[in-house]
Amino acid sequence: MPDDKEIKASAGFNYAYQEDKQLLEEAAREAGELALRYFNRDPQVWTKQNYSPVTEADLAVDKYLKERLMAARSDYGWLSEESEDNVDRLDKQRVFVIDPIDGTRAFIDGGSEWTISLAVVENNRPVAAVLYAPVRGELYCASRFGGAQLNNVPVICPRLASLDGARAAGPRPAIARGPLARAGVQNAGYVRSLAYRIVMVTTGALDLALAREDANDWDLAAADLIVEEANGILRDKSNRVLKYNLPNVHHDSLYASSKALGRLVAPIMPALQFPQRRHG
Repeated sequence: MPDDKEIKASAGFNYAYQEDKQLLEEAAREAGELALRYFNRDPQVWTKQNYSPVTEADLAVDKYLKERLMAARSDYGWLSEESEDNVDRLDKQRVFVIDPIDGTRAFIDGGSEWTISLAVVENNRPVAAVLYAPVRGELYCASRFGGAQLNNVPVICPRLASLDGARAAGPRPAIARGPLARAGVQNAGYVRSLAYRIVMVTTGALDLALAREDANDWDLAAADLIVEEANGILRDKSNRVLKYNLPNVHHDSLYASSKALGRLVAPIMPALQFPQRRHG
């Protein structure tokens, strides 16, 4: 009789992905402790060229994670919001895709929804992922073929299949006007961490998460795998699966939901009104 490991291997279960997930979990918790040292303590803030804020906490966490993860996997590539891009990543079999603090404005304002986002990407898709919200004590994780968990408890997207009464978060014009509003979708407010907004569909805290164009690999890769392994979907406005670790790391407007709800959202995505990104 085959043992459990042989059965999982025959089903495509990859223990390397599990090992990477464990590494990401450990690094995320350690990075969370580091970030909390700056939280609610008036960290120094700068404005980047794209007019988005960056704090000394973002930079400290980025430095820590790069040292910690690359020491453990020196043959992996590296892509992070707060690191200079190195095109060598394009030639690597596996790549770390990192957002040291997703939701920096929430971090600055003392909000609780900011997260630390970590993923390993292989063949342009995430294969191991962790999203950690230190203030809320929530750690989402997933590995390909290994399911998704929140604080070690499996999560599965609720099978909502109606837009009427569905709770959505994202840019207000896309929800409050147009086809979603006419279908009865309810505005659940704005969640400043895009990655956290996306994974909220895995627990039913949200039914639909939306994002305007120009999100980046580091905003999405970890959340993408967590949603996928929770039997949900993350798709762009043309209903395409997202690909990562390409020369261009920017993405079109997108949505995350259960598969059943996605079949209703996909046809109307091109008609949604997404505002231009605010500067400052």
